[in-house]
Amino acid sequence: MSRPVIGITCYVEPARFTVWEATAALLPYGYVEHVVRAGGQPVILPPAGDPAVLIGRLDGLIVAGGGDIDPARYGERPHERTGYVRDFRDEAELGLVRAALAEGLPFLGVCRGLQVLNTVLGGTLHQHVPDLVGHDGHAPAPGRFGRMPVRLTPGSRIEKILGPGSADVAHYHHQAADRLGEGLTATAHAEDGTVEAVELAGHPFACAVQWHPEADDECALFAALVDHTRA
Repeated sequence: MSRPVIGITCYVEPARFTVWEATAALLPYGYVEHVVRAGGQPVILPPAGDPAVLIGRLDGLIVAGGGDIDPARYGERPHERTGYVRDFRDEAELGLVRAALAEGLPFLGVCRGLQVLNTVLGGTLHQHVPDLVGHDGHAPAPGRFGRMPVRLTPGSRIEKILGPGSADVAHYHHQAADRLGEGLTATAHAEDGTVEAVELAGHPFACAVQWHPEADDECALFAALVDHTRA
């Protein structure tokens, strides 16, 4: 049986590898490993050219984590803590997600991927979650995941994938959905009320999580996406 082709967006950042220091298109390898373990064939999609033209060649799409979206994209001025904005990545991923939704392509957003989805659908973002909740638990230190439980909405796709009740997940985000975009429903929340997952009504498979499933051994969300492409 052939493997479904799963596109995964990536970063473009200065990086060090072997003897080199150079700008690189890069992605945490957990994304790749989870897609392979789920039976998919990962293809990394850099934010260059027009990746939206590849939609017809993909069986599924994952929009990965990354820096903040330019707040002008959702009609706001930047917060002093908004950072790592990459306009070329915003442009590429917003177009890619619009095309994916228009074609009904199975979609999974991770962290920034949830924020891209919400922005495409006309939503807005909280630009610095600690201002809202009064703590740094969602991103405790640079380069270190926080562990916090999220409550899963009964009957939601996320709950069917992860099981009833709550899930203990890896967090690393300082932004989150504020006003939800058209057709989106929040299907998981942190104990402090932060939106941690959304799903799009009327789409065969379009969901996104604010946490980082690629950082854990459990790959249920990736498996659900790959399985849906086969269905």
